[in-house]
Amino acid sequence: MIPRAFWIQRLHSAWAEAPIAWLCGVRRVGKTTLADSLGADQVLYLNCDLPSTEEIIADPELFYRGCTRPVIVFDEIHQLRDPARVLKIGADAFPKLKILATGSSTLAASKKFRDTLTGRKRLVHLTPVLWDELAAFGVTLQQRLFHGGLPPALLAESKKPSFYREWLDSFFARDIQRLFGFRDMNRFNALFEYLIKQSGGQFEVTKTATALGITRPTVESHVNALEITQAVTLVRPFHGGGLHELVKQPKIYAFDTGFVSFARGWDPLRQDDFGLLWEHLVLEHLQAHFPDTPPLYWRDKQGREIDFILPRRHDEVDVIECKWSSKAFDATTLGVFRSHYPKGKNYLLTPSTAPAHAKRFGAHEVMVCNPSALKP
Repeated sequence: MIPRAFWIQRLHSAWAEAPIAWLCGVRRVGKTTLADSLGADQVLYLNCDLPSTEEIIADPELFYRGCTRPVIVFDEIHQLRDPARVLKIGADAFPKLKILATGSSTLAASKKFRDTLTGRKRLVHLTPVLWDELAAFGVTLQQRLFHGGLPPALLAESKKPSFYREWLDSFFARDIQRLFGFRDMNRFNALFEYLIKQSGGQFEVTKTATALGITRPTVESHVNALEITQAVTLVRPFHGGGLHELVKQPKIYAFDTGFVSFARGWDPLRQDDFGLLWEHLVLEHLQAHFPDTPPLYWRDKQGREIDFILPRRHDEVDVIECKWSSKAFDATTLGVFRSHYPKGKNYLLTPSTAPAHAKRFGAHEVMVCNPSALKP
């Protein structure tokens, strides 16, 4: 079993604040394997897909009282008839127990969770394999970008299109249809694949609806479902109310680089493809290491753009630019941005393994480094 120390630490940090750690993430991202790595002697594991589990926890109070292990895992807990009641009793009546509940979405996505357990849980969003986990998985960066970060695909000897196609069908049947009641798989998958192909670009509801021949409300409801299940991320624009910057239109990113290269037909990857996929990997790093600070982006009406913005304090924001090679960086846009928002640090993230170092571009100092140098 591949050690994932960062995520184990995230779970323990969650338990330090609340009795329930809610581990969410897309299908096949490794939630069950991560739960197993907590140790068989420490964990009571329950697969909620099995009908027998419903019988085991029919009397939750009696069930918890009989637990002899410090950690209880409810895998795919949304499959239970009344999962919120089971978790609430555990958190309130047995606070010394550590409960790990896994699912593909937030609690609020399921109609079964009328009680979203406010104050009793902490969310841990498990992303595909991160930049700083590549050595543990024994893979190259190029392999991670091409295959994606779902462990079964990442560790496969070759990239098999059937894996990605089967995942899309399973995702609709086991997550989207059950949670949201959507019935038209072909229409949903057509939208999802369209968004994957547009990944890293501006998202326009009207343009998307027109391209696919569906209504705006359908696009909005489907994208909302994709965002709740972490299949896409909408990165909102950062703005200070200026007249010359975008204030509403988000960018959209698919959850995994393997699906982006699959949907775009990038096989093999060309040199020009790495930059966009690297940007996706940086976003996943930010989501994992800065869970309480959703990254934003900046763009003005002249088309100048900053990849990611991390708000730090009221008037201080960090700039993050992503480049496959530091030689491709042009500081012109940074200068324009800093003329409006002067406070904060500037980062140029590249896949280089060289030590982090400061470099001056005109009037601005930029830290050139890989994602590992970013600290919360």
